[in-house]
Amino acid sequence: MSGLLEDQPQESAPQEIPADEELAPKVRVTKKLRKNNIVPQLLATGIVSWLDILVGYASAYSSPAESTMIRDLNLTKSEASWISSLLPMGALVSSLTGGPAVEFLGRKKTLIVADTIFLLAWSINYFSRNYWSMYASRILSGCSVGITSFALPVYLAETLQPKIRGRLGLFPTAFGNFGILICFISGSFVEWRGLAGIGALLSIPFLVAIWIVPETPRWYISKKKNRRARVSLQWLRGSKCDVTKEIEELQYVKNNDKATFARWHLKVFMIVLGLMFFQQFSGINAVIFYTTKIFEKSGSFLDASVCTAIIGIVNFVSTFLAAVVVDKLGRKVLMYVSCTIMAFMLAILGVYFFLLDVKHMDLKLVEWLPLSCFILYVLGFSFGMGPIPWLMMGEILPATIRGQAASMAAAFNWTCTFVITKTFPLFVDSVGAHYAFWFFSVIMICSLVFLKLFVPETKKRTLEDIERILSAN
Repeated sequence: MSGLLEDQPQESAPQEIPADEELAPKVRVTKKLRKNNIVPQLLATGIVSWLDILVGYASAYSSPAESTMIRDLNLTKSEASWISSLLPMGALVSSLTGGPAVEFLGRKKTLIVADTIFLLAWSINYFSRNYWSMYASRILSGCSVGITSFALPVYLAETLQPKIRGRLGLFPTAFGNFGILICFISGSFVEWRGLAGIGALLSIPFLVAIWIVPETPRWYISKKKNRRARVSLQWLRGSKCDVTKEIEELQYVKNNDKATFARWHLKVFMIVLGLMFFQQFSGINAVIFYTTKIFEKSGSFLDASVCTAIIGIVNFVSTFLAAVVVDKLGRKVLMYVSCTIMAFMLAILGVYFFLLDVKHMDLKLVEWLPLSCFILYVLGFSFGMGPIPWLMMGEILPATIRGQAASMAAAFNWTCTFVITKTFPLFVDSVGAHYAFWFFSVIMICSLVFLKLFVPETKKRTLEDIERILSAN
């Protein structure tokens, strides 16, 4: 493995730096990142990221389950629509109210609560006999999704070493995409009740395995449980690693923390909200939720369900590609590439649907174009703007407000999700699919300006180093 970048003591505040530069000057490599240091962190990441399989599975559930649910429960289209829409609403509510839990209970116990709610939600879903119980199930699932969306990035940011935080920090997104894929594939073989049973079964492994991993050392330090913090950090870094210096750094930051909301906190928080805004207004959830209908409308030569499955596979694989290079190229480079690809693909899709719907042209010669554009669009999203805003949220939010601010940022993200998913069909019906895609393309162009002017690079920096630099600017 390559060397671990360590922080050097700083005698004076660092100079202000441009947003597109790294947060701190390069420092020398002082020791090797041993394999026995990586394995515990890899294990912890894999276990806690399992929750994101449930997030992806719950998010995708309505698509394969809707038709058989309507048949068995005698649902109207309006009732079925609410079953789909209640998940982001539940996520919004739990994101707004879950901040105190992650600070009071701790990151680990908050994740346990989220998984327990998932198990309860899927159990209610499985035994449902009417739309009211389905409503309750989806609201509870949404609550778990919301809690996971902010507690999981915080846990990983506070436990992973800088050299591998980018790679392992993208695991949750990959797991979430895998959950979507599991749901789509399972939906080809079982109906809505069977899908709910699979969801309940997927909730159980986490409740067994989570007891292996520790609470984050930073949370223990914040509660003045220094001995437990050392034990936790020793587990995460390996038995042969000397954690004295890292513990001292954590204690120093805590002792010198004024625990007040400073002006620079607001600046960082607005950067996080900006990333969440551009992530959702890329149109990704509109594309994911309405992929089948879009392909049916496009006249593609492939079956719509096959196209949807291909998109799901691309979404899953591309996140691993990002994980390979995120710590080498940096967060911003991946987001630049991501936004550029999405802007181009959305613009091309807009032209395609303009010629199809407005000009009524025969586009049989380019029936392959919608699928190709969607594949590249999803590849671009999963490569950058999908996982990295969540990764950076855990990295740049100050320790003093990390739990509460992450909760609010997640709530904002789910608000945007709800707005996009509810308004996209109306937008398409009123102005046409071409204008909808062009609108999202313009948003992606604006995101490039935002990234250039405001977003810092955080690769290979400790959370304490990031916080020092941001507070000085």
